[in-house]
Amino acid sequence: MRVRCGRGDRQRFLVLGWSTFLFRGRARDTGQAGAARAERRCLQCQLLDLPWEDVLVPHILSHLPLQQLVSLQRVSKQFHSLVQVFLANCRTLFSCFQIGPCIPKEAFCTMLKDNKVLQNLSLQNCSDWVSDKELLPVIGQNQHLQRVDMSGCACLTRHSLVAVSLSCMHLQHLGLAHCEWVDSLSLRSLADHCGGLQSIDLTACRQLKDDAICYMARKCLKLKSLSLAVNANITDESVEEVAKNCRELERLDLTGCLRVRNQSIRTLAEYCPKLQSLMVNHCHNVTESSLDPLRKRNVVIDVEPPLQRALVLLQDVLGFAPFINLQI
Repeated sequence: MRVRCGRGDRQRFLVLGWSTFLFRGRARDTGQAGAARAERRCLQCQLLDLPWEDVLVPHILSHLPLQQLVSLQRVSKQFHSLVQVFLANCRTLFSCFQIGPCIPKEAFCTMLKDNKVLQNLSLQNCSDWVSDKELLPVIGQNQHLQRVDMSGCACLTRHSLVAVSLSCMHLQHLGLAHCEWVDSLSLRSLADHCGGLQSIDLTACRQLKDDAICYMARKCLKLKSLSLAVNANITDESVEEVAKNCRELERLDLTGCLRVRNQSIRTLAEYCPKLQSLMVNHCHNVTESSLDPLRKRNVVIDVEPPLQRALVLLQDVLGFAPFINLQI
């Protein structure tokens, strides 16, 4: 008698069988070692006989944590080949996987050696150890990358950014927060070759000065999101150049840019009609006179109006919020 199973039942069976293999595949020699080995061979045969690219890769491997994929490669040559097929065709890597100290450099290089179709690459979780030596080959063979996040990767150098600019012509989103190795020359290279860039995070890239930011603004006209936060070198010159050239700008982070003043904020209000968010906390030379026109356009600003700040302070002192009638 045959039992008919729906598609959902078959997928649950596959996942259950896979989980069973993962746990029982690690069985050590015990009194029941022979039976365990026989059952393991049976499950292995059933799983690997299924179509790899149509069933196992999209419906099984894509749901496994990266650490289990690394462990799975060690089970047998066939499983090693299966995982390599998955990794070679993976378009998004490390942005959703949990990696870091548990994934050594050797595994990083092995997993990416055959991949030439990456579109998204996030390296935040391996920022403590990834260097040019590991990253440059990956960048060189993945020319379709659209999103790269190297935030906090202190072991990289300007050579990695130059490699990204030369290889990734379709780059749209780049994260370089707290990469103090980013300098003017590497940013100019990026601007020259990646004119379609839509967002870039340059938070705490303290080597950068106005000349580099102005050059980028004149080249990357499609910018929608920009962070120049925590950089005391940034002045009104950078902000005004960004405002006049990047008319599509929606989000700008100037947190801690101590030399930015009201003049550039007024220019921003004049030239950037699509602006939705402005962060100017700790910009002590930016006052409400330049922020008020933006508030009237419902731009989200991370600094409260002076009256609101005064009321909050008064509430802290008195222990309650006084009622003030502001109607005229």
